[in-house]
Amino acid sequence: QVQLVESGGGLVQAGGSMRLSCAATGSIFSIGAMGWHRQAPGKHSELVADITSGGSTNYADSVEGRFTISRDYAKNTVFLQMNSLQPDDTADYYCAAKVRGGTDYTNWGQGTRVTVSS
Repeated sequence: QVQLVESGGGLVQAGGSMRLSCAATGSIFSIGAMGWHRQAPGKHSELVADITSGGSTNYADSVEGRFTISRDYAKNTVFLQMNSLQPDDTADYYCAAKVRGGTDYTNWGQGTRVTVSS
């Protein structure tokens, strides 16, 4: 089993920055790709960014150029640096992990709320 714990959410003004962290514990050897998803009130969940075990990254069009996902393999932690935040970025952000070779996110954190005020 893998446990994921997010931190770093809160309130920020539009145009500001925030960094989210996600620490993995447990069966970390089994972790493959990791990603950040978000769900805004009344909207479907969307994948914001992900990073493979090899370090390749992928971003949603809505955050490309503003958000950066990174991974500290020694500390089993993944980060999401969010710059130029807008009110539309307001959502609950969830860290998730796939098992190595897996196609679906099977491990999820509890989520952290990000609120961007205008």
